[in-house]
Amino acid sequence: MSELEHLARQHLADWRTGWSMGSVGAIAEFHQDEGETAVIDDGFSFARATRRGGIRLDRKRIGSIIPVAYETLSPKRHRWSHAVALCLPEQDARRDARSVLTEIGPDDNAIRGIDRTGILFDMGLSLPQCDFCIRTSEPKLLAVLRAGLGRSLFEHDNPVMGAILAAHPHRVALTNIGRVEVYQKIGGPDTGGVSPPGPHTHVLPKLLRGGRTHSANTPIPELLMPLGAMHPGNPAIGPLGEDLPFDVGRHRAFQGLLASFGRPDIVEAKQRVLRGIEDGLAPRDFVMPGDRFARSAVRLALRQQARLAEEAGDAALARLVDAWRRQFDPDTRSDDEDDDAPGH
Repeated sequence: MSELEHLARQHLADWRTGWSMGSVGAIAEFHQDEGETAVIDDGFSFARATRRGGIRLDRKRIGSIIPVAYETLSPKRHRWSHAVALCLPEQDARRDARSVLTEIGPDDNAIRGIDRTGILFDMGLSLPQCDFCIRTSEPKLLAVLRAGLGRSLFEHDNPVMGAILAAHPHRVALTNIGRVEVYQKIGGPDTGGVSPPGPHTHVLPKLLRGGRTHSANTPIPELLMPLGAMHPGNPAIGPLGEDLPFDVGRHRAFQGLLASFGRPDIVEAKQRVLRGIEDGLAPRDFVMPGDRFARSAVRLALRQQARLAEEAGDAALARLVDAWRRQFDPDTRSDDEDDDAPGH
């Protein structure tokens, strides 16, 4: 078993780990609650589902996945986000990128057997690496969808999107490494204007118009395309973006993933900061990297050291780290920072 296969099985069984598939502007997320019952729990086929949603990685393609571990800055200076992007080479990642509503047919590969008679419709969002679909067996919605085939959902007089929002069909994100399915309601008027806790989807037309395959703050190597991501439990942030007491164990666990799957130059930038602090180097004697991702890694290392010093009650380390942060991680918002919980 490869290291990634072992990690996938481990994290599918860990309720703290979330999963996502999609692209910028259209994403499906699978999350679990502590103690939530799984209706599908199949380590062999890399599948897990609850009554609210599910994920399955393609067992035949998992050996081709290139994992890229990364961290991103939060607008809040005591926090950061992290994930492992699940990538393929661009030529292997691309799908049909349909631009109009298209009927695909019965979902014979649905995670749960009960869903395999549902009819899949590609929403036509033009995503290069994901067919973002809805699935339904409801006659009235099927009639509306079939009347709208071949049209963009975003045409001003198209009634289909309104019908989808009212009916809350399943959403299914299909990629060349697997799928995420969401059975809960679509975030909107029926959910108080926010996405429900647990599995959910986001479709954001403004972001879709940018045509990006991933955030500009995600350090994906050239010629790779992320199809999804694994989101191990964050040491400082809860599932809905709330602050948590700092969890040193979760932090160290992700640093291990970063060492194995992170971009080497970014990992080295963090190590340079840690060595400098350990050696008592004055911040004025540290040369900030030129690469924007390596610069972010410096700021991330300092935020993490501040939390570790606080957790350990090490006042001397806290003072030294604070001096570094005043120079390299000032209390100002930058374009390198991402919302911790978009859509919630």
